This record gives sequence, structure tokens and C-alpha cells, in this order.
Amino acid sequence: MTIAENYNRIVARIIDDVDNGTTDQADGTLSVPSKNYTDADIWQQEMDLIFKKVPVFVALTQELPNPGDYKTFQFLDKPLLITRLKDGTARVMLNACSHRAMTIATEPCGNKSRFTCPYHGWMYSNDGVLRGVADQEKFGDFDKQTNGLTQLPVYERGGMIFTVLEPGEEEVDFDGFLGGVMEDIGRLGMENWHFCGQRKIDGANWKVAYDGYLEGYHFAAAHPDTIAERTYSNIMQFDAYGPHTLICFPHLAIKENLADVAPEDYHKHENNGYDWIRTLFPNISLFVAPEITLISQIIPGPLPNQNTTYINFVHPTVPDGEDTELQGMMDFFQEVVDVEDYQVGLKIQKGLESNAHANVTFGRNEAGNQLFHKWVEWYLTQNPSAPKPELDRKKDIL
Repeated sequence: MTIAENYNRIVARIIDDVDNGTTDQADGTLSVPSKNYTDADIWQQEMDLIFKKVPVFVALTQELPNPGDYKTFQFLDKPLLITRLKDGTARVMLNACSHRAMTIATEPCGNKSRFTCPYHGWMYSNDGVLRGVADQEKFGDFDKQTNGLTQLPVYERGGMIFTVLEPGEEEVDFDGFLGGVMEDIGRLGMENWHFCGQRKIDGANWKVAYDGYLEGYHFAAAHPDTIAERTYSNIMQFDAYGPHTLICFPHLAIKENLADVAPEDYHKHENNGYDWIRTLFPNISLFVAPEITLISQIIPGPLPNQNTTYINFVHPTVPDGEDTELQGMMDFFQEVVDVEDYQVGLKIQKGLESNAHANVTFGRNEAGNQLFHKWVEWYLTQNPSAPKPELDRKKDIL
């Protein structure tokens, strides 16, 4: 089945849900221990066995459009330096001098072909090669060719740059992990879009934040004057590419907007009757809104009850003159996510830490959340031969 055919199938099902007041459902509920959101040992396992082992998103292609462009970024305990070389390829390196581990690139972004360590003046080209040891005759022998910046794997697909924070002895199978969802995202052509900017939000445990992106059950209660004014609450259709999810949310006007559209063309009408949320395990939500696109990046920590989320904004076209309208949309979406989602999440975190309940329960209508937590557990078991989780479905709607 092609991506377009799959989209058509999902949209047809969501129209049927709207007609009947139903939603996609798992075969049962799922209980997750509350301590999974609060326990420091569990959190550390998640960092070591998930976040440092699978490909994670670190930058948008359009954040580094030109040779010499760079971005610095702290991801967990890894200070990252992402650069664009003359040949157009990207590099991801640890931003730590090979002499005494001093940060060599101290600005959040810019354009440089070389970096000089501000501590002792050692110099590196933007591919991470050590080009100069200050006063080397006095310093002594040091092999510049084998002591450049520590390189990390780089995968650039669909306008997004990924790395592995702590690669093991075996090469990571990027296409096996992200292939299907990146083929989906690649159809958008984001590598040619305009990067509008970024906003930062502080929140609760990373899974509390991620849970909120995986369902529309909360729209009516948490977003009555924003999302719920356009989108049905608690009507969803789910699909999955391994641990990554595709969630369809119908607009209130879906029947009207798609009334004259042939079913084989439903896939052409994103934002005109329905929206998709695409999530990339373990920490990315991508929402193509008609006004602007949001790529939300959840960075866990520094404590188990904390996360920092960066919302990256892109738009298909470069604005004429001042981008005041796009800046206004960025401010609007930041406020919605912060006030109506993340502030709620912080209250949830307090409830979890109170030990009021031993478990959190995900309903049959929260199939995306169920799949997510099953994948987290799969990675923590460290048993690659164990059956991989699949999207659970009520048997009579397959």
C-alpha cells in the first residue's frame, strides 16, 4: 500500500467516525506505573538505552542552509556542534576541545570555516579536524590527524538532521528505525522551506509531554477556545511506522470540505478537513498547520521531572518583506502549547509525585499512548529478540 493509499484509507475511516460518533480504539486499556514518570533510576535507563542509542533529531536542514553555517546545542550531557561543509554535507560533533575539553564554539549559531578554542587557542576546521596546536614546539608531540573533534553519525533526510549521541560498536540502522516515517515526511519537501525561528518551553517529565501529543481526548477540556474550535475532540485514527505514529484529527468542517472530493484524492487535502500529527520516537512531534509548521523537540532533564521543549517553526514559502504574520503565529502556538498543555503537564507531574495513584491508565481511545509506552518498555528490557510492539486495535475495525 502506498502512502497516498494509506492516507485515503485513514481519512475514509475518520469520516465514518464523525458520522457515527466513534473513534479508533485499542482492544483494551493499559496501566503504566506512576513511578515511570518520577523514578530517577528508570529515567537514567531511558536516557542510556533509548535517547543515547537511537537516531535523534538535532537540527533542521534550513537552520544551516549555507556552507560554514553552524549550530551549537546541548542534548542531555552531550554538547553538540552541527556544521555545514563546503560540499553541502552536515557534520555532528562533540563541542569539546581535544586538549582540555573546553567548549570551542561558544555562540548558539553563526557562520565560520574555523573555530579557535578560547582557552588555549587550538584551532579546528568546521569538519572537526585539528588544524593547529598553539605553540606546539613548547607543548610537545600531538597527533593532529587523530585528535580532532569527536565525530558522531550524521543522517540528513526530509529536511531534518539526526545523530546518535553515543553510538555503539554496531552501526545504527537508520532506515530500519526511521525509514517509513521519513519517507512520509520527505513528501513535504521541508528541506526547501523557510526556517522561521524557534521557541523554548519548560515542562514536566519527557513522557508527560510526549503523552500530550499522542491523543485528542483532551481537546474539549484543555483547548476549548483554540483547537476545539476547529477540531473534534476524542475522534482520532492511528497508524504507525514501528514506534513512530501518524494520527489523524478531523476538522469540524470535514464533511463539508471533503463533500466533493473523490476518496482516492483524500490524501491531497491535509489541513482542509483534517490534520496529521506525525511523531518520531522518542521525542518529536511534527504538526503541519495551515498557518505554520511546528516541529516540537522534547529534551529530557536535567532531572526526571523536567524537560525543555524547543518548538521549531518552518513555512513552505519565504515571506515578502517583514515576517510579522509568521512571528505572530509562532507566538500564538507557543502560548497554546505552554499554557494549555505544558502548564497542565506540570500539574500532572505534581500529582504523580504525590503517589496518589499507583498507575496511570490509558484508555482504549488512547492507542497512540499505549503504543508509545510499550516501545519504551521494549527498549528498557534490552532484549532485541523480544517481539516488537505493534499498534493494538479493536478487532472489529481492522
